[in-house]
Amino acid sequence: MQTINAGARGVGLLILLNADRLLFAGALVTALIMSSYLGWLAVPATF
Repeated sequence: MQTINAGARGVGLLILLNADRLLFAGALVTALIMSSYLGWLAVPATF
């Protein structure tokens, strides 16, 4: 039981230490999606 508890604390620590990287990746993906959407809006419909 102690091993499981220590493992859970270790995973929690890894997530806490890497939270800024996850936020950066999320912001990057969001920016790419939004810029793609805005670019799509700027192109006139040709059909």
